[in-house]
Amino acid sequence: MTEYRIWDPFVRIFHWALVASFAANALVIDDDSTLHEWVGYAVLALVATRILWGLVGSHSARFAAFWPRRSTVMAQISDIATRRNRTHLGHTPLGALMILNLLATMLAIGATGYMMTTNAFWGIDWVEETHEALVNWAWLSVVLHVAAVIFESWRTGVNLPRAMVTGRKKVPDTVNLVK
Repeated sequence: MTEYRIWDPFVRIFHWALVASFAANALVIDDDSTLHEWVGYAVLALVATRILWGLVGSHSARFAAFWPRRSTVMAQISDIATRRNRTHLGHTPLGALMILNLLATMLAIGATGYMMTTNAFWGIDWVEETHEALVNWAWLSVVLHVAAVIFESWRTGVNLPRAMVTGRKKVPDTVNLVK
């Protein structure tokens, strides 16, 4: 087993802060409260900071290090279908697609949430319905993300949740590594 330093503290803190903020706003905090708005603004600030970190941060945090290409996405799907045991040091191509999906979804949730507080869009049904649909899409994405993390951890023998806590991936020596 070889251990690699992958996730810097910012990426890990961002990840878990986003998890906590989204879950609190979606499950615990009253939708009509001022706290719901402020947590929504905090989510937007987190995402904006993550986008900035994706441009100037550590190597594995940069979008350039994991931007999904059709060929890499297809290669990962092929690996899964043929049971080829290869793992990625950073984000997998499918994981990268999920990250981009979740970042865009959080931005859209924040935008529609903000729109609902303005005079121009207050009480407009399509804005609230879009906001709610985006939250549902986010939940579906989160469930798929967690299922994929569990599946990939089992498939590759790399404990991905542990890596997002410690910042280090322990990769079995029997796994082909994609850097």
